[in-house]
Amino acid sequence: MKLFDRLKAEAAPQWSAYVDHEFVRQLGSGELPLNAFKHYLVQDYLFLIQFARAYALAVYKSPSVDDMRQSLEGVKAILDVELDLHLELCGSWGMSREDIEKAPEDTPTMAYTRFVLDAGMSGDLLDLQAALAPCVIGYAEIGAALLKGGSAAEANPYHRWVLEYGGDAYQDLAKGFGAWMDRTGEAYLTETRYPRVLSLFEKASRLEADFWQMGLNASA
Repeated sequence: MKLFDRLKAEAAPQWSAYVDHEFVRQLGSGELPLNAFKHYLVQDYLFLIQFARAYALAVYKSPSVDDMRQSLEGVKAILDVELDLHLELCGSWGMSREDIEKAPEDTPTMAYTRFVLDAGMSGDLLDLQAALAPCVIGYAEIGAALLKGGSAAEANPYHRWVLEYGGDAYQDLAKGFGAWMDRTGEAYLTETRYPRVLSLFEKASRLEADFWQMGLNASA
């Protein structure tokens, strides 16, 4: 069994609460309040800045040049693609990059990003990958499910988001991350160490669910 699949199976409650969150359901149906999506998107932009730093840390933690290149691709995907998507959507509401970057980080944003960075600083590449995986692969799973369910129809105000994460480019990125994680696990993972890796994965999945909830709370 692939490492990610094992982690996902053994963290099933946390994973389900994340990928099947009410925020995701409403985003898919188009019923998500715009204020909820706006707050989420701004916070996700700030989150991605820290996520890029986590990938940069992965460069430092990488034991080989191939690992360094894989880490660098993660940095580039965030800085060259994902942040641009957020700016595109926020720009349609009259928000500039300066407006977004000056926004204060919400507590769930700080909790999640600092958790990921701490996992990488205190551990090795596998620890960092376990903390990154729910976001990287989870968004691909959510995007693919929403795309298959018809949520990319233009009548859905959030179809652009669905197309981005359900599309081939992001799906390939997530598959590449899973394969990279498997290779790292082959080098680093032991059964004695596995509970720590699982714990990091579980915590990151819970923090992802908290991130969705933050968006919903903004519309209350």
